Amino acid sequence: MDIRDGLTFDDVLLVPKYSDVTTRSQTDLSTKLSRNIRLNIPFISANMDTVTEASMAVAMARTGGIGIIHRFLTIQEESAQVLKVKRSGSVIIENPYMIPMNSTVRRAYDYADEMGVSGLLATDDDGRLKGIVTDRDFIFCSDDNMIVADIMTRDVVTTAPGTSAEDAKRMLRDNRVEKLPIVDDDGYIRGLFTSKDIANIDNYPMAAKDSKGRPMVGAAVGVKGDFMERTEALLEAEVDVIVVDIAHGHSQNAIRTVKNIKKAFPDCEIIAGNVATASGTLDLIRAGVDAVKVGVGSGSICITRVITGSGVPQLTAVIDCARIGKDYDIPIISDGGTRTSGDATKALAAGASTVMLGSILGGTDESPGTVLTKNNKRYKVYRGMASLAASIGRKTKETGMTSLEDDLNDYVAEGVEAMVPYKGSVTDILKQLTGGIRSGLSYCGAHTIKTMQDEAEFIKMSRAGFAESQPHDVSVI
Repeated sequence: MDIRDGLTFDDVLLVPKYSDVTTRSQTDLSTKLSRNIRLNIPFISANMDTVTEASMAVAMARTGGIGIIHRFLTIQEESAQVLKVKRSGSVIIENPYMIPMNSTVRRAYDYADEMGVSGLLATDDDGRLKGIVTDRDFIFCSDDNMIVADIMTRDVVTTAPGTSAEDAKRMLRDNRVEKLPIVDDDGYIRGLFTSKDIANIDNYPMAAKDSKGRPMVGAAVGVKGDFMERTEALLEAEVDVIVVDIAHGHSQNAIRTVKNIKKAFPDCEIIAGNVATASGTLDLIRAGVDAVKVGVGSGSICITRVITGSGVPQLTAVIDCARIGKDYDIPIISDGGTRTSGDATKALAAGASTVMLGSILGGTDESPGTVLTKNNKRYKVYRGMASLAASIGRKTKETGMTSLEDDLNDYVAEGVEAMVPYKGSVTDILKQLTGGIRSGLSYCGAHTIKTMQDEAEFIKMSRAGFAESQPHDVSVI
């Protein structure tokens, strides 16, 4: 039996090259996510229930990357998460939230709270605009049983269909209002400008946006049960990319799912994985994917290699899969094993177009979950999607039944639950990571990720070399 070497990020270094990069701002981190989608930075937040829901996806898109909403939600819940992301940065909100003016204040307040908005457009029975009710109106209302018509603002500044974003910005400023409904000649609502959305255009110049100027977002589906219905609902919510989520992507289930989705929705961008070999990448490409996710057993909370004995060290997996991806012009996503910006740089140099992040982003303000305190330090829960708790939770979501009576021996966990330190805002982490990538490009003498891939040279290092790479012979403060 011929056994070859497998390498991971800590086994190698990138050899520095002559560089004409005089400042990091000269580097360009834009890259392909999939066949037809580009990002401004090469980072994706993982489709894990302790990493990515709407808040994380919004933050990722505003920075120039993308977040993938996890699938351990009902179809309605996952679609609602996608809609939240889309509505967080629309130049024009095409379907603003409305409430009949004869509704009670309590109903209007509950609806606004459920949708996560600060105000509602009030309409008559025919759907024509009659006023606006906002948080301020709710605060000063003393009786929840009053109707919206009693507390709403009736004198509403409006604009006509076809108004440009620049003109809307001027009208919002001149009239000192936060919301500018778009109303046709018959009084029907055709959209909404908000001062917050207009400001976001200037505040987030690197944002990853769809053709309508809204934040880009992806969402995951499984390979069994409701995956077709889930895909259809997510596409109706205008998700940008579907991720077929399965631990072993080089399987009949994954390939069949990709083919079925592509047949039913030929214009849908599909990412599938995870695989760790060239043959796995080739089979998914032939099935119709637009990008391949690479990584088996490399995540910080993954114990697949311990439980099953299977996997490929991540750097070797990326190199093998990227060779096939390049032949077919299909981007490769490195998923797992990334602990530092240096690891991400090596993954990109090895041929990955983007890097999926999990534990690095877990524990941030934008990740789902509450902050816990232990020994006077703050943490958040971070768990693998094949962990025992996640597996039980998934079954509960899929069947609508609790799993209290299940035999725990029926579950074979391939992930663990852990706590990661609370880290603050994900924006700060992404700044550090992108800064590290830009520096990595400069050391390779490259202005772009593509140039770095063409020019990259790896060198293996020993344990002594790895130790030499770390702080040593000093007391780190």
